[in-house]
Amino acid sequence: MSYAKDLRFAPEEYARRVAKAKTAMAAAGIDLLIVTDPSNMNWLTGYDGWSFYVHQAVVLPVDDDPLWWGRGQDGNGARMTSWLAEDRIHPYADHFVQSTERHPMQDLARVLRERGWDAKRTGVEMDNYYFSAKAYQTLVAELPNARFQDATALVNWQRAVKSEPELVYMRRAARIVDAMHARIRDVVAPGMRKSDLVAEIYDAGLRGTADFGGDYAAIVPLVASGVEASAPHLTWTDKPLQSGEGTFFEVAGCYHHYHCPLSRTVFLGQPTQTFLDAEKAVLEGMEAGLEKARAGNTCEDVAAAFFGVLRTHGIEKDNRTGYPIGVSYPPDWGERTMSFRMGDRTVLEPNMTFHFMTGLWMDDWGFEITESLVIRDGAPEILANTPRELVVKA
Repeated sequence: MSYAKDLRFAPEEYARRVAKAKTAMAAAGIDLLIVTDPSNMNWLTGYDGWSFYVHQAVVLPVDDDPLWWGRGQDGNGARMTSWLAEDRIHPYADHFVQSTERHPMQDLARVLRERGWDAKRTGVEMDNYYFSAKAYQTLVAELPNARFQDATALVNWQRAVKSEPELVYMRRAARIVDAMHARIRDVVAPGMRKSDLVAEIYDAGLRGTADFGGDYAAIVPLVASGVEASAPHLTWTDKPLQSGEGTFFEVAGCYHHYHCPLSRTVFLGQPTQTFLDAEKAVLEGMEAGLEKARAGNTCEDVAAAFFGVLRTHGIEKDNRTGYPIGVSYPPDWGERTMSFRMGDRTVLEPNMTFHFMTGLWMDDWGFEITESLVIRDGAPEILANTPRELVVKA
């Protein structure tokens, strides 16, 4: 049976990406790249499915087209969502799935042997959520003639500068996150259960706009109040929201897996001086950082500008203040390459995209007002249109 392709980008866009990855492979001395990060698999081939809980990969030879390898029942998904031809799709039998007797990487090794790719200089994404120690151990045992090397983030770095079609998707994600924060402003109130509020956030994020709907984000909504807001990654409960507390909302609009994260803080009742001071410090610091967030400067330049302003307000932030964003799957919407932090001297280039994460997590409170942006030669493009302010509701 022939399956209709549902590609998110034109064929020439995928060809450009594959060529870019191959250039990086050649520079790293890699003949064959085994890509297990679903974001990288998607970026190279278009493959899209909630199948990353089992072993899967895109295998990219430096001198040939890539192939998809994954669970048998996901093969039709590869046929529909990737640009790959039928002879480049290699499903494996279901008896490999979560078996104590055999490992899926044994089947991948078989595929590589049959294609004559079993003695190559082979790159693997060693430090990756989706590639286990057992997977590597199995590949080494099954392919004794291969020369393995770490290729963590090799493809991630090629994703850093976005194409114009990618920026279209990120701008749509921005319109979705605007709608999510507008919904929060509309419905948040003392006594409302957080679980009910998160349901509203999900509703807004998935409904999107009248012109396009939303996708699932790589991270769930992070909604923390009072002392819980001192911990940035707690998830919601069914407790009611309280007057006299600040709550930060870190959420992302998502369109075809392209993300636009955005955080705002809501204070129910009369805001304390602590929150008013935090708002002033963060907004001043963000303006200083945005002034440096332009092509030719470095990640460190942005961080130094922001941290410098915070120090004038008596605030020390001991974590990074930004990271690159784009296409992603759970559990992280960051690209895991550069960061806005001291010591990172990566030079910013036009069309790089970042979440400027200016959040503060103190001993017994937290505060977040952030922006997602596109690097330009001059001032950056701010993706979202949500007012940059502390939201106060009675």
